[in-house]
Amino acid sequence: MKNLKVIAFTHKHVDLKDLGNLVICNEELDNRLINLKNSLDIPEIFYIGTCNRVEFVFYGPHELNDDFVVQFLDKMNFCVPAERMQCYLSQVNRYTGQEALQHLFRTSCSMESLVVGEKEILAQIRRAYDRCKAAGFTGDFLRLMMDRLVKTAKEVYTFTNISRNPISVVSLAYRKLREVKLNDNPRILVIGSGETNQNLAKYLKKHKYSNFTIFNRTVENAAALAEELNAPVYPLSELKNYKKGFDLMITCTGAPEAIIYEDLYQSLLNGEDDKKVIIDLAIPNDIDAEIIAKHPIQYIEVSSLQQIAEKNIQERYAELESAEKIIDQNIKEFLPILKQRRVEVAMKEVPEQIKAIRELAMTEVFANEMEQLDPQAREVLNKVINYMEKKYIKVPMVMAKEILVKSAESESN
Repeated sequence: MKNLKVIAFTHKHVDLKDLGNLVICNEELDNRLINLKNSLDIPEIFYIGTCNRVEFVFYGPHELNDDFVVQFLDKMNFCVPAERMQCYLSQVNRYTGQEALQHLFRTSCSMESLVVGEKEILAQIRRAYDRCKAAGFTGDFLRLMMDRLVKTAKEVYTFTNISRNPISVVSLAYRKLREVKLNDNPRILVIGSGETNQNLAKYLKKHKYSNFTIFNRTVENAAALAEELNAPVYPLSELKNYKKGFDLMITCTGAPEAIIYEDLYQSLLNGEDDKKVIIDLAIPNDIDAEIIAKHPIQYIEVSSLQQIAEKNIQERYAELESAEKIIDQNIKEFLPILKQRRVEVAMKEVPEQIKAIRELAMTEVFANEMEQLDPQAREVLNKVINYMEKKYIKVPMVMAKEILVKSAESESN
């Protein structure tokens, strides 16, 4: 357990604009993780990137001191300037062993989320793990941990009211939008067709909005959303040619920097000078700061939703204690399972070693005696040896499990 490590940058300690500098796009993730694993000799790892957290979960004997974190950021090619490194070191959370396990369980149960009680984080962690598992970055330990993490989160969501009347960043954004006066049928630009924009666009459609136009890096990936919204879809590269104006823009791409600068924004306005509404849930923001400063805009971004989220935490505070008890119980159950698995892995070679001893005994040590036996005696001897071989393999496994069970019982008393 002591080899479980988490390096985490979250909305609690990192400015969301700084957090955006640590987000890794899917196209680059595999190569950057391969470089990290090989350079720092990390056996298992997966990466979690959401709108309010960037975390690396890995298994290895490394000590999470400043030198290691600096190496880690360097090997991940984050290109943090030397003069900014101390700032990042002061903002990072480092978790080791059981503390790391508890942090991951709390995170999957949305207890560490900007919006406590939103279930989306569990799905995001599972997808992050599955992606890295498919790429060969994870192994036996993280598999066991993920099985228990999912079980724990499902129990928290089932047996507590932490997700009662669930809200999310998307629903918080819509709450803010309701405070704004829009036309009866506003022109809505949807930039990016990822999960966040899908959820927000569907939310708007549910509340009778219908005039959508979608731009996405690849048209194919936005086809399903376009069909559901009955909206035209264009490649992102064509945004500069769009001349129909807009009243509301919702944008959330995985770009490592802003994608809409002053010149492009002026083009999208197409001569209109009324106040626009922009919901920008990208990390880092898709809208350049100069646009916000120069134009009349009602700007809704993730950081502006934090005050509402704080109120949500207070409303759900009573449920946190119940959730903590479920987490503690699952950790208590998981530790002996982990010990048992370590024994099983360590003893995987036992059968082969016993077979090798048997082969040596029959073909070399007692070869002469074996040749003197008649066929019937040799057959009986083989049966006896086969029986003893199976028992010799089974007995140590049973004894090891009994020791683990007794150890777990004594620790709980």
